[in-house]
This record gives sequence, C-alpha cells and structure tokens, in this order.
Amino acid sequence: MKMSYSGRLQLEKIVTVLVTGLSTPGQAEITSLDTGNIEDILNNAGVALVNFYADWCRFSQMLQPIFEEASNIAREEFPDVTQVVFARVDCDQHSDIAQRYRISKYPTLKLFRNGMMMKREYRGQRSVTAIADFIRQQKVDPIKEIHSLEEVNIADRDRRNIIGYFDQKDSENYHTFEKVANILRDDCVFLAAFGDVSQTERFSGDNVIYKPMGETVPDMVYLGSLTNFDLTYAWAQDKCVPLVREITFENGEELTEEGIPFLILFHVKEDTESLEKFQHEVARQLISEKGSINFLHADCEKFRHPLLHIQKTPADCPVIAIDSFRHMYVYPEFRDIEIPGKLRQFVLDLHSGKLHREFHHGPDPTDSTPGQEEIGEVASNPPESSFQKLAPSETRYTLLRDRDEL
Repeated sequence: MKMSYSGRLQLEKIVTVLVTGLSTPGQAEITSLDTGNIEDILNNAGVALVNFYADWCRFSQMLQPIFEEASNIAREEFPDVTQVVFARVDCDQHSDIAQRYRISKYPTLKLFRNGMMMKREYRGQRSVTAIADFIRQQKVDPIKEIHSLEEVNIADRDRRNIIGYFDQKDSENYHTFEKVANILRDDCVFLAAFGDVSQTERFSGDNVIYKPMGETVPDMVYLGSLTNFDLTYAWAQDKCVPLVREITFENGEELTEEGIPFLILFHVKEDTESLEKFQHEVARQLISEKGSINFLHADCEKFRHPLLHIQKTPADCPVIAIDSFRHMYVYPEFRDIEIPGKLRQFVLDLHSGKLHREFHHGPDPTDSTPGQEEIGEVASNPPESSFQKLAPSETRYTLLRDRDEL
C-alpha cells in the first residue's frame, strides 16, 4: 500500500525521535531564536544567516555540523559579534516564526541585513567551505569608490549603475547609500565619489543618479531625501529590479519557489527588439497584475527543452507562454501583444480558470472566437509544466506542502 506524502513526513518525525532523540546544540556560537529575542538579535546584526530547521528532518540533521563549523570560521574572521551572526529557528517549536518568514521546506537558510530579510536565500552547496565563502562575499563592500569622473563615463552600460556623489564618506547620507547598496548588491553596480572628485556633481548637495542599461538611455536623478532610508531604498529597488526579469538555471529555483505563475517571453539573446516590446506591453497592460504573476524572459537556446515541451523551437522565437506550474499555455501570436488589452486578457484568462478549462474541455461555449475547432483538438492534450522541475527538490529538502496552481 502506497503511503501518502503527509504520512511519510509523520513517520519520519516519529522514527527520528525514537532513534536519535532531539538534537542538541554543538559547541559553535549559534544563537537560538525565539519570539522573545529574534527582533533584537537580527536588528543588531550586520549580516545574519538563519537556519530554519526541524529536528526530525534528515537534511536538517546533515546540515547541523556543517553549519556549526562554518559559524566557527566566521567567528574567527569576524570576531565582532554584531558583524556576522549565525542563528537557528526550530520550526516545530516556533511555528509562528516559520509562518512569518513563509518557510515551506527544511532546511531553509535565510540571509538578513540589519533585521531586513533578503529576497535571495542561500541555495548553494552545503559544505563548510561554501557557506564560509558565502559569508565572506556578503562582507565585501559592494560600493566601488571612483577617483575620477572619467570612470563614470566608462561604466559598464550592460549593467544597471547607481552612482552617489558625496561631500564626505562619514555622513548620514552616505550611510543610507551603503545600506541600500548592501541590500541590492546583486541587482545593481554601486559607485561613489567624494570630496573634490564629486564637487561638480553636487550643485545642490549630495546627489545620487541611476544610469540604466544602454548607451542612449538618459540618467535618472533621485529627488528624495538621502536621510530617508525607506524612500531611498524604494527608489533604488524600482531601478535595480526590473519588472521583467531574466530567468536562468541559477535563479530558477528561487523564482519557482515564489509560488506564482510565470509569463515568459522566449527570445533569441540578440533579439533585444522583441524584449523591449514585451517589457513595454507588460508595463502598459499588466502593471496591476504584479504580485500575481512573474514577468520573465528566457534565452531560447538555453531553455530549448521548455520550448520543445510546447512544440516550439528556437526558430519559432519570439514565443510567449504561461507556466502555471501545472500546465503551459502558449500565447497565439507574438505580434498581437501590441493590440490593446490582448496580453492582459491572456493573463486574466489564467486567473479565471478559462485557459485551464479550454485545455481540458475545449473553448467556452459562449466564445465566438474563430478557429475554435482547432483549439478544441489541442485541448485534449495540454502540455504539463516545464519550469516546475526547477522547484526545490525532495533530494535536497523536506518539502512541507504541495501548491495548487491553475
């Protein structure tokens, strides 16, 4: 008789408790977090790596000695206890904390900076060396100091650049800039100039500008207060994290775990024109859907397999599709995205269940769209999700729940 997934989890809990008992902390300086101390400890830590675990989870048990040894190395290299903190949360004992941080698998290693949880968690190799290297990378200053304004002119325009011009490094304005740069270090390049070097760019005080990707795109100036962290961070995040993100094999697990469907443009890497059209129409038609669907673009060659899954090849690109983590749905014709409301309706049909119904049962009887017969024939054999395969694996995590997408 086949045991259910929830049954397997329960059995694993019982067996672990019977055989090994509850795990005990090692000699490493790992802080156990609870509702009474979590705010104080995380808010006062420059960098905190938190292990969300369960004693009965075999992957958590395997990680524990590695995590402890990595924390010992970090303590030797960063002896200031507020610089780097290794901490853990027993999710069985503190389920309220696990729910607050949306823990859906064990173990989960989340990174915090001054109390703010970073969007990207640690998903690298579970080895002492890899975790210690990850912490070292987090302590590298993300801001490059420039000593001549000529360095600004030769900045890499294939990256998003944010440049700060400050009178002094030891100032409240620059400290705000530093905090923002640390949080968005993976999304933008941060540069800073000081004193005489920056004087010509500080005509009305300290100044921050954004240089978008592309040689011909104009700079954008931050007009808010540099002492207001929330305002500065919101502005920088809007510039550094694009509405349409690129999906890669490196970030696929992270994007999949966000748990919302993908609207993907498959395009040849050199085809920037189609990407620009897609970005424009997403911003024009779908900005209100941000948060309910991920807007992505993918390299046709790298993601050849998902294309084949929907009976397309790189020669057919550009191709737009939705992956709901259950099925994939193909947008009829790329050239139609500029028809007002057409792309938006495609997404709304996903949310209403219409795309799912039509794949299984043919077009809705109220529809009068030409070519219904052909659609109905395809409906009997809908392609299954391809990107679901990038989700966290049961060979690496104990997964806590199954999602139920459209």
